[in-house]
Amino acid sequence: MNNYEYIIASLPVLRLDDLKVGKGLAEQLLGEIRSQLSGRDNALLDYLLSSYDPDQLNEDFYKRSLVHKNRFLREWFAFDLDLRNEVVAYLNDSLGREKGLDQILLKGREKVPFPERAQADAVLHGTDILDRERGLDELRWQKIDDITLWDYFNIDVILAFVCKLKIIDRWLQLDPESGRALFRKLVEDIRSTYDNKKQNITI
Repeated sequence: MNNYEYIIASLPVLRLDDLKVGKGLAEQLLGEIRSQLSGRDNALLDYLLSSYDPDQLNEDFYKRSLVHKNRFLREWFAFDLDLRNEVVAYLNDSLGREKGLDQILLKGREKVPFPERAQADAVLHGTDILDRERGLDELRWQKIDDITLWDYFNIDVILAFVCKLKIIDRWLQLDPESGRALFRKLVEDIRSTYDNKKQNITI
């Protein structure tokens, strides 16, 4: 059985002195995490990581994701689908393309609310491309925190960490300074969150 508390406590200090905050950071940390997970939890991690291959992000993938047994994956991919559809809708409108083109509109979700729609629209209507990308990732980061707000020492916290790690990995390529700043924030967040949740459990 996984010792989630040990794994989560070790996340901020996964040999950080030996890690270069740059290309390959995500792969190094993922290797450390995988070595401590069971086969079952590594399968959940594989499922999450498969979404970073654009070819996988089709209607079938989202249908499976929205009924997945794991709560984090269900909620994360519901948000991811809604946000991606919002981005495509904005692009379609901006380019004069047909409404609904290239969106993944699943039957039965027509009336499902997207709470972050107004925030996403405000970001998308910004004038600076890099600021738009940063704003969308800030929405993703906040959603990850919202989903795991009441999680303590379980696989969902680890999956959330990996999602943030992938955001950082992208920014290390887009804008290395922003990527390094996000990595520092991730380390600080994990440390403070672990301390707070540990305290809540022992009270």
